Amino acid sequence: MLEMKVNNLKRILVAIVIGGVALLGMTIPVNAHQQDQNQQDKQKKEKEQKVEPPKKEQKQQQRVQRQQQQQATQQQQQAAQKQQRAQRQQQQQATQQQQQATQQQQRVQRQQQTQATQQQQQAVQQQQVDRRRQRTQEQQTAQQQQAAQQQQAAQQLQQQRTANGERIGRQQQDQRLSQQRQQINAQQQQRLSLYRQQVQSQDGLWSQRSALLQQQNRTAQYRFQQQYLERRRQQIVDWNARSYDYNNDPNFYSAANYRYSRGGRSYQTNQYGADLLRQAVNYGYDEGFQAGQADRQDRYRNSSYQNSYAYQDANYGYNGYYVAQTEYSYYFREGFRRGYDDGYNSRSQYGNYSNGNYSILSAILSQVLNLARF
Repeated sequence: MLEMKVNNLKRILVAIVIGGVALLGMTIPVNAHQQDQNQQDKQKKEKEQKVEPPKKEQKQQQRVQRQQQQQATQQQQQAAQKQQRAQRQQQQQATQQQQQATQQQQRVQRQQQTQATQQQQQAVQQQQVDRRRQRTQEQQTAQQQQAAQQQQAAQQLQQQRTANGERIGRQQQDQRLSQQRQQINAQQQQRLSLYRQQVQSQDGLWSQRSALLQQQNRTAQYRFQQQYLERRRQQIVDWNARSYDYNNDPNFYSAANYRYSRGGRSYQTNQYGADLLRQAVNYGYDEGFQAGQADRQDRYRNSSYQNSYAYQDANYGYNGYYVAQTEYSYYFREGFRRGYDDGYNSRSQYGNYSNGNYSILSAILSQVLNLARF
C-alpha cells in the first residue's frame, strides 16, 4: 500500500517536470517574436521622426511667405493712400494759393485807388497851404520893413544915450576896480608878512628837531629833513630875488571860479589858486613819502608824521600868492600824512612814483580838495 503511494507520487512529480519543460519550450519562441516586433516598431518610429522635420519646416516657410505677402500688400495699400493724401494736399494748397493771390491783387488795387484819392486831396490842400503861406510872407515882409525902420530910429536914440552913460559908467567902474585892487594888495602884503614871520619861527624849530634826531640816532630822517630845509631855503632865496608887480599880473585879479570847503566854512578862489592848492597836496605827499621812508629805514617804531619838521613847517612850494598861507599849509599836511603812510609801509595806497617824484592819485586829490567849479 505504501509502495503504491510512493509510486503515484513519483509519477506526479515526473508529470510536473515534463509539463514545466514543455511550457518553457513554448515561452522562449513567444518572447523572441515579441522582441522582433518591438524592434521593428522602433525603427519605423525613427523613420517617421526623420521624415516629420522637413514637413514642419515647409509649413513654417509657407506661413512666413504668407505673412510677407500680407505685409507687402499692406505696404502697397499704405503707399497708395499716402500718395492720394499728398495729391489732395497739393490740390488744396494750390487752391489756397490761387485764392490768396486773387485776394492780394484785390487789396493792392484798393490801396492804389485809395492812394490816388489821397494824393489828389493832398495836392488840393497843398495848393491852399501855399496860397496862405504866400499871403503870410507878404504880410511879414511888410511888418519887418516897418519894424526895421522903427528899430533904426530907436538905435540912433539909444546910441546918443549910451555915449553919455558909458562915460559915467567907465568912471564908476574904474573907481571900484581901484578900490578892489587896493584891498587885495593890502591882504597880500599882510599874507607875506605873516609868512615871513612863520618862516623865521620855523628856523628855531629846525635846530631843536636836528638835535633830537641826532640823539635818537635817526640818520635817514636827519638827512631827509636837512634836504627839506635846503629846498625851502632855496625857494625863499628865489622868491626874495624876484620882483613882483600885482598890477601887471592879470591872473592875480581874475575872478573866482572855484568853490571848496573845510572846517564847516566855504572858500572861493580862481583858477590859479586852485592849481596852487593842488600843488600843495602833491608837494605834501612827496615830502611825506620821503619822511615815512626815512623812518622805515631808521626802523623807528614810534613813528608819527606830526613830529616831522616838514609837516610842522608845511610851507614848501608856497609863493605867497592867490591863496592864504594857512590854506596852503592845511592841504600840504593833508598830502603829507598820506604820503608818510605810504612811505613808512612801503606801499602805494594813496599815490605812485612818476618822473622822479611821488605824486598823489587823482581820485584821492579830488577827494581831499573837493573843488567845485562855478
